[in-house]
Amino acid sequence: MSRNNRNKKPFRRKNTSWDPLAAWYAGWVGEDGSHHHQKIAIPAVLELLDLSPGERVLDVGAGQGVLAQYIADAGAEYVGIDASPKLIETARKRHGKIGKFFVGDARALAGVQQIEAKSFDAVVFLLSLQDMDVLDEVFESAAWAVRAGGRLAAVLTHPCFRIPRQSGWGWDENRKLQYRRVDRYLTPLPVPLKPYPGQTGVSRSFHRPLQDYVNSLGRHGFALMKMLELPTYKKASGPKARAENRANEEIPLFLGLLAIKS
Repeated sequence: MSRNNRNKKPFRRKNTSWDPLAAWYAGWVGEDGSHHHQKIAIPAVLELLDLSPGERVLDVGAGQGVLAQYIADAGAEYVGIDASPKLIETARKRHGKIGKFFVGDARALAGVQQIEAKSFDAVVFLLSLQDMDVLDEVFESAAWAVRAGGRLAAVLTHPCFRIPRQSGWGWDENRKLQYRRVDRYLTPLPVPLKPYPGQTGVSRSFHRPLQDYVNSLGRHGFALMKMLELPTYKKASGPKARAENRANEEIPLFLGLLAIKS
């Protein structure tokens, strides 16, 4: 063993389950998804997937299953996986008639008894990938579940412009300009998120630079085919509306990725 390996601290797996947040999250997102789900994330995922009737879709980090109805409406079969038993319980109550839901770790899909290798046409991460760690293990697990020629589609918070607690909007009074401030980018960071009113647990997001997503996909047999850079749907009003709306239209806060399994 090298000296570097001897001195390296053992890796400690982080618990990424949203069980402590389940009640709050289920209420905040609702049965059909939040405004961000409905106006940005779900339309983008469906565009990336371009589903055909009869295909099988695995939703990883499914939460309370807001994507299930949309997959079913496309004539495809839906299966949802989440590490939170409480969220899966909610998903089964809300969408159990149109989809199947199982408790499972995104990093170890092979450990989910009901999931078989290479049995899905597509694997989806709907606003969940940025909350998972370790990324290589997640993509390796997804590669195990999807068939050759199958797709991986993800919509996540944009890693270049929306870094929790390390980015935000700023205002240049001299130029009458709204700009996006980025304090740090290249260093991966686990970031506890700011709690919302009524939230009783703490959530964690994992910032990574864009290259980490692209390179990890490649390491696990996925070829990146398409990217969508998605701005917010919100429209500003008031004295700064023109500048704020221009910034909102030009600076994407969400990212969509489509990759094909070799």
